[in-house]
Amino acid sequence: MGKETRAAGLCLASRLFQRMVLLTQRHKGAKKNLGVSASLCEKAIFVPLRNGYMNENEIGKIVVDAAVHLHMELGPGLLEGVYETLLAHRLQQAGLKVTRQVPVTFEFDGIRFDEGFRADLIVEDKVILELKSVETIHPAHKKQVLTYLKLTGLKLGYLLNFGAAAMKDGIHRIVNGKIE
Repeated sequence: MGKETRAAGLCLASRLFQRMVLLTQRHKGAKKNLGVSASLCEKAIFVPLRNGYMNENEIGKIVVDAAVHLHMELGPGLLEGVYETLLAHRLQQAGLKVTRQVPVTFEFDGIRFDEGFRADLIVEDKVILELKSVETIHPAHKKQVLTYLKLTGLKLGYLLNFGAAAMKDGIHRIVNGKIE
């Protein structure tokens, strides 16, 4: 992964999510190579402002940006676990709290299920990410994410298919109720 690619991805994330503080080091030639401010570099760190409220949509912008850039760098066809590991790493570098392979418990009809399903990624305890690496998404995959949202009480989920030729075709936003 090249320095220019990482810096460009971080720059885009900074424009999309203005409520984040950018801590930078100087990167020689960034303005010339990337058409962005020379203060950006590959090691830029985004720190969410914790005294403010980061809603699901703001988190989603960062998730989508990171997924698109990861797909552009690696391309389709790798195992789902590779994308999961790298996406979690990128989101953590962006200052977000990310948990992987989270067993989700729920109760139905008085019966408790200690592990009804495992969420691939949960970001900031607000957004569920279900990752796939398949040629085409089946409608059942979208229903699966909606079920996860209902069982957890969360409002926003993304089905991210890294197997799509273009990541824009692999991003599916699923909403449970209304996001305020």
